[in-house]
Amino acid sequence: MQARRLSIPECFEFTPRVFPDHRGRFVAPFQEEAFIKTVGHRLRLAQTNTSVSRRGAIRGVHFADTPPGQAKYIYCARGSLLDVVVDLRAGSPTFGEWTSVLLDSTEYKSVYLAEGLGHAFMALEDDTVMVYLCSEPYNPAAEHGINPMDADLALPWPHDIEPLLSEKDTDAPSLKEALEQGMLPRYDECVAYYEKLRAEG
Repeated sequence: MQARRLSIPECFEFTPRVFPDHRGRFVAPFQEEAFIKTVGHRLRLAQTNTSVSRRGAIRGVHFADTPPGQAKYIYCARGSLLDVVVDLRAGSPTFGEWTSVLLDSTEYKSVYLAEGLGHAFMALEDDTVMVYLCSEPYNPAAEHGINPMDADLALPWPHDIEPLLSEKDTDAPSLKEALEQGMLPRYDECVAYYEKLRAEG
């Protein structure tokens, strides 16, 4: 498995080897040894999620109170999607910046984002299936969102696809509003939490 660090600290892309034959193909999207070597600690697995989305569906930008936050390891099991990670950590050198990766069921690339980072994606095909491995269980009281259409963020959604948003994501605050309201994770607290995870192995 190949791994590379993305432009936002604590965000990585993993590319596994795909084994095709006359029956179809086999792939291991998550491999612990490669993950630990790249990230520096094990992925605590508390919950797995699966979403099935219509073409144009946008989910996010979602994040959780940190610590403990919710780290995510994400891959596309069917179809294709544009995956976006946003640095929402107040005080981070890359605060407000984003990176994106095309995930599909051909290459089976995966994205890992650490606690405190925001996540969103747009499905590029009908019946696109995304799988999330989550470090913490879903906690509604600690879950928050940023409007994915925030003009200041200018996320790279394709212009030729009509976006489909939930009411919750449509009504979410902008990044500026969330910062002013004190909703966002603090960079120093996130870094201290990452160091704790690495110290624990």
